[in-house]
Formats: sequence, C-alpha cells, structure tokens
Amino acid sequence: MNPSRLLELDARLSAQLRVAERPGVLRALAAILAHSGDSWFWWGGLALLWWRGDAFWKPWALTVLVSIITLALIVLPVKFLIRRRRPEGKWGALYRNTDPHSFPSGHAARVILIAILAIGLGPGWLAALLWIWAPLVALARVAMGVHYISDIVAGGALGILAGVIVLQVR
Repeated sequence: MNPSRLLELDARLSAQLRVAERPGVLRALAAILAHSGDSWFWWGGLALLWWRGDAFWKPWALTVLVSIITLALIVLPVKFLIRRRRPEGKWGALYRNTDPHSFPSGHAARVILIAILAIGLGPGWLAALLWIWAPLVALARVAMGVHYISDIVAGGALGILAGVIVLQVR
C-alpha cells in the first residue's frame, strides 16, 4: 500500500472516532481526558508531589518530571521535521495555535511514558490506573480532532521507547 493511501485510511478512520462536534457526555469525557495529559498539568502535579511527597514520592516525581521534559525535547524536533498538519477543527485552539503539527502525538508519548515508568517504579495500583488512563487519553486526542490515529501510535511508540530507556538507565 502506498503512503498516500495509508494517510487517507488514517484520516478516514480518525474521522470515524471523532466526537468533537457532537455535544454530549462522550464529548465532555473525551475533552477532559484529552486535557488530562497536558504537560503543564503534569509539571504542576509532579512539582507538588515532589514538594509535599515523602522519601518514595520525591524521587519518583523528579524522575517522571525529568523524563517528561527530556521526551518533549525529542518529540518537538520530530514534529517540526515531519510538519504534519493537525486535522481541521475548532476544538483545541490552544494546541492548534501553539503547536500546529500533529505527528507524533506528544500527549500519547507522555502518557505512555508515565505509564511505563509507573510499572517500573511502582506502586502497582498507580501503574494499573495509569494503564487504563493512558490509552484513553491517546484516543481522546483523536476523538477531539487534534490528532490522527497514526500520530498517537507513533507517539505511543516513542513513549514506550523512552520509558524503557529511562528504566534501564535509572
């Protein structure tokens, strides 16, 4: 199959998952999930966890925060190298204005990285919650029309690779 046909299939399947223009509970849930993977949310939460955490949570928060920042320094140049435009739409103006490129998904990379680190750095209950949450965030990004399926697959692959590397190096 040639690349243009794959991109067409990707766009068609992504459009079928889209709920951004459909008012209702599913759209509201997708919007919340899509935002829950925002970097500023995680930076703030991890900083608070480091500040208020105990001997277990402080190093955990610092490792995850540094990993997220490092991953962003990898994802952003790839986005600007590939320069794939986000799907057309109104939702997500902040993302569209500050980062018009969709491939790979930084959100998918980030949430999968966090889930991988939770497996390796524990606790188990957090890893279980994050492995339910992470794929939902990635799919919500497609559902809200700011990414294509291939964006989240590539972002997820980068998140897995980065997570495995961090766990090996740590």
